[in-house]
Amino acid sequence: MGLSGLTIVFGKFYHMQWLPKIFYDSLLFFTTGLFLFFLFTYGRKAIVYFEEVKKDFHHKIRINFFSAISISFILLSIAFMTYWPFLSLILWWVGVVLHTIFMLYTLSFWIRDNFEIHAMNPAWFIPIVGNILVPVAGVEYLPKAFSFFYFSVGFFFWIILFTIFLYRAIFHHQLPQKFIPTLFILIAPPAVGFIAYIRIAQSWDSFAVFMLFIAYFFVALLLFLYDSFKNLKFFISWWAFTFPMMAITLASVVAYQVSSIVLYKYLSFVMFVFALFTILFVAWKTMEKVLQGEICVNED
Repeated sequence: MGLSGLTIVFGKFYHMQWLPKIFYDSLLFFTTGLFLFFLFTYGRKAIVYFEEVKKDFHHKIRINFFSAISISFILLSIAFMTYWPFLSLILWWVGVVLHTIFMLYTLSFWIRDNFEIHAMNPAWFIPIVGNILVPVAGVEYLPKAFSFFYFSVGFFFWIILFTIFLYRAIFHHQLPQKFIPTLFILIAPPAVGFIAYIRIAQSWDSFAVFMLFIAYFFVALLLFLYDSFKNLKFFISWWAFTFPMMAITLASVVAYQVSSIVLYKYLSFVMFVFALFTILFVAWKTMEKVLQGEICVNED
């Protein structure tokens, strides 16, 4: 998701004539190849070790990450939207169908099973609030009412899940260290929501500004939570830092496009530098841990 987000950022910066096309082209095919590799690898696991995958699908935390697969399809659809529209359409349909299945199954799983409040973390936003991504490319392929349905569901559950999370964060034990990076996920719903709303309504209005400013608020809040991040041990969950930073960068570019307010242009540059540094650092740490054999190991 983080690499797909960076690809979309490069594409946006290219179309704004802020970066050459080579960055967009190179990362687009690298990210697609990497996604196909992971898809093949996990697909093989699902066949050879079906029971293990089944356990993950019934795990109270891991179930939320299955929707990252469908969201990755949707993100690649957005990345290919101007480069290869037909492939974008196919990826979008696959992503939407998969995401709808994952979303409804996960929500029904939440309702059927008993959860303790400490099990709640920002990863819960992925399966339900991820619906907000659908309209970004969806307005090109189906009537806006279809996109507005997914936007409405995502926005509605964003408010509900954020309320539950805030209650959990304030009145209960702190998140386990491995889930601290998922706090960055708080940035993504309003940032992507802003982009999706602009795509649907084509309107720079009070609601659009509300969504954008809430996203900036979460960026500021996370800066004040710096002490929670500075001594973190590396976990694969560090990738949760990446996509939200791409989302707020894209939101800033879109805000500049529709409002012509130069401040948003400068904010997009600042966010882009920070997002690029973040993804390079996390990618380097990941490769380091892969070489040390500390990735994809059994855990409790």
